[in-house]
Amino acid sequence: MTDHGRLLVDDGRAVLSFERRLAFPMEVVWAALTDADQRAQWFGQTVIAPREGGLIDMIPDGPPLPPDGKRMTGRILVWDPPHVLEHEWRQPIVEDGVVRYELSADGPDGSHTLLRFTHRGLGRSNASGFLGGTHAYLDRLESFLAGEPRPDWLTRRRQIDRTRTAGESR
Repeated sequence: MTDHGRLLVDDGRAVLSFERRLAFPMEVVWAALTDADQRAQWFGQTVIAPREGGLIDMIPDGPPLPPDGKRMTGRILVWDPPHVLEHEWRQPIVEDGVVRYELSADGPDGSHTLLRFTHRGLGRSNASGFLGGTHAYLDRLESFLAGEPRPDWLTRRRQIDRTRTAGESR
């Protein structure tokens, strides 16, 4: 599993990838990813037109930037409930990319979900910064699903970055 995420670089462009096993059915996870009200609870303000070709517009909570700097917009490229959500990631502070959430039933009775997340297209330096931030958002998603308090994004990202740095220096 890539709980802590993986960063691969090919020809100057990065791919971030994560896998998370979530103790919730796919339909519950899908709703947390695609329902604007639920997504606002763990990611930030979201407007989403739930269909292929629809628009997604989000202002993530957490990063200490003005709203216009962290606003993300894009078209939905794949809408296949409750299996795949893929959308463009256009944000003024980074290169354009594509984000994909793939869900599959997990566990002997299918009551859990395997979430595969990828973010393609970032430059190497931006991708390194996004690795800890994405991990923190996925932690917030899992806490939201469990009905637990969501960790503060900035605090969690700093913890993750320190842990990664300590692991790299061994």
